[in-house]
Amino acid sequence: MLEPHDTEACRHCGKPLPSRSGRGRKQEYCDSTCRSAARRIRDRSKDVNESLTFSPRKVNIDDVTETAAPADLTDAARRLAERLSAPEASPLDSVVATRDLARAVDRAMRAAVDRARATGHTWQEIGDVLGSSRQAAFQRFGRPLDPRTGTPMTDKMLPGAADRAAALVADLTDGRREEVRRDFDETVAAGLSATKLAATWAQAIGMVGAYEGMGEPVPHQAGDHTVVDIPLSFEAGDLTARVAYDGQGKVAGLFLRRPDTA
Repeated sequence: MLEPHDTEACRHCGKPLPSRSGRGRKQEYCDSTCRSAARRIRDRSKDVNESLTFSPRKVNIDDVTETAAPADLTDAARRLAERLSAPEASPLDSVVATRDLARAVDRAMRAAVDRARATGHTWQEIGDVLGSSRQAAFQRFGRPLDPRTGTPMTDKMLPGAADRAAALVADLTDGRREEVRRDFDETVAAGLSATKLAATWAQAIGMVGAYEGMGEPVPHQAGDHTVVDIPLSFEAGDLTARVAYDGQGKVAGLFLRRPDTA
């Protein structure tokens, strides 16, 4: 009579494996999900070119400190609740508290994505959870290195690009065409006159209806340009405004795109 194997732990997640009897290969993982995750981690450890690996990447949950501190979220949420419930509080105080909470949530999200990547999850899996493409997830949370210098591309991002892009799009939606064009570089200025801007915006309205509002700007670095994507909501659909800035802070590109296009 064959005795059951001793209960052991999954080699990936550490959970106890169920006891079983009979012949056959010894069980090492809970299921195919753990087996696949372990294989991805092994594959990444082979032939890794350290010069192309971002050194500050977190390797386990304990290494994540200030970016994921639960106290940050708790404090920010508490301050917002206090501002919203206090009759004497200024509406602007509520705006500031909401901004602080949004920033704390963004830091926590980035730390959570770092942990997911460190434990073997793919950008496709992360994109699926976030309801976006794997490319969009990577552009928002990835930490690519510039192959020319070996330095993180995020270090080159234009400071304040997200706020500047949001202000530019606000000028566009409000009809302030010359304000939109204020920081255009020579090429964009030559190709996008105030008249053409107005025609392009009218075309968008004709396609998806009246403009309703903008979402959170998402900046990322693309080569030598800082690119900011801003989701825009309309009466009958959504578009994404993309603003590209060069190294001097000039607008090197302005586009209205469907959200599902690269």
